Amino acid sequence: MIMLNGGERAAVLAILRNEGFRDWWQGGGMLETSARLLRLLSLLQTPREWTGPQLAERLGVSTRTVRNDVERLRSLGYPVRATPGAAGGYRLGAGASLPPLLLDDEEAVAVAVGLRTAAGGSVTGIEEASMRALTKLEQVLPSRLRRRVAALHAYTVPVPGLAAAVEPDVLAAIAGAARDHEQLRIEYRAHDGAVSLRMVEPHRLVHARGRWYLLAWDTGRCDWRTFRADRMRLRVPNGPRFTPRELPGPDVAAYVSSRLATAMWDYTARVTVHAPAAQIRARLPAAIQVEAAGERSCVISAGSDSPEMLAAYLGMLGADFEVTEPPELVASVRELAARYQRATRTGDQTLS
Repeated sequence: MIMLNGGERAAVLAILRNEGFRDWWQGGGMLETSARLLRLLSLLQTPREWTGPQLAERLGVSTRTVRNDVERLRSLGYPVRATPGAAGGYRLGAGASLPPLLLDDEEAVAVAVGLRTAAGGSVTGIEEASMRALTKLEQVLPSRLRRRVAALHAYTVPVPGLAAAVEPDVLAAIAGAARDHEQLRIEYRAHDGAVSLRMVEPHRLVHARGRWYLLAWDTGRCDWRTFRADRMRLRVPNGPRFTPRELPGPDVAAYVSSRLATAMWDYTARVTVHAPAAQIRARLPAAIQVEAAGERSCVISAGSDSPEMLAAYLGMLGADFEVTEPPELVASVRELAARYQRATRTGDQTLS
C-alpha cells in the first residue's frame, strides 16, 4: 500500500478526473494512444475534411482527445490543417518535409510493384532511388504481402523493347508547363536527325510502347503534334501562357496510339471505304483511325511500308473503296487490279 499525504491525494484525484487521462486509461495507455494516432493519421490521409465529432466517433474518444492527438501529429511533423467554424474540420495538408505515409495492403502491393517497374523503366535517374525505396518497403511488409509481391516479380516477365530513357526533370518540366498552361520552346530532333525549333502548347504526357510522348498544339504548324520526350531539348524560360484547347479526341491514349501507328509507316493515305464504320473498324487493328462518313461509308487513315503492300491490304477489307492520293498508291492499286484481272482470264475462257 502506498501512503499519500493530502496534497498528493488531491493531485492524484485531479489526474483521475482529467478527461484526457480517462481516455488514455480506458483505451489501454500509451500502446492504445500510439495505435489511435496511426488510425487518426489513416483517416486524415483520405481526401476529405473531418469534423472533430466525426473523428471522435470513429476513434471512440472525446473531441478533446482528438484535439490533443492532432497536436501530437503536428509535433511529429504532420501538417494537419484545421478549418474553424461549424462547417470546418481537419485534413492533412502539404508540408515542407515528407512525413511517413500509411498504406493499406492493396496500396502497399501496388507501390512495391510500381517501384520495381520504375527501377528498370523508361525514366532515367530514378533506378537507384526506386530500389532503395523498394528495399525499405519490403523490409516492413508483412509476410503475406511479401509473398504476393515476390510472386508478381517471379512470374512476371517484361518484354525488352526499344525504350528510350528520359530524365525525370524533363518530364516534370513538361508536366509543370501543361499544368500552368505555359508554352514550351523545344529543340526537336526528328527520326531522320533533323533538328527544328518548335513553340508548342503542352496538353498531355502519354506513356506508350516504352516511350514518353507529348501531345501538344504546334503553334507554327497550327495543328496537333505528338513529340517523343527523349528527342526534346527544352529551352528556358518557357513561353507565354495559353488558353487550353479542346483535345483532338475523347480518348487521348487512343489518339496518340493512332498517330504513332501512322508515323511508323513510309506510305500513308486516307481512303474512303463504302461500308459502315463499325464493319470496317472490326476488321482493322485498334490503332487504325476509322471515321464515319455517313451511314454506309467511312474514311480510314492507313499506311504501310510500301504502296504495293498498302494496296494489297485495302483489297482485303471486303468492301469497295476509293483512292485519290498519293499517286504511288493510286498506281499500285491500278497495277494490282490489272494483275488480278489477268489472273482470271484462264478461268473466263474455261467458263465460255
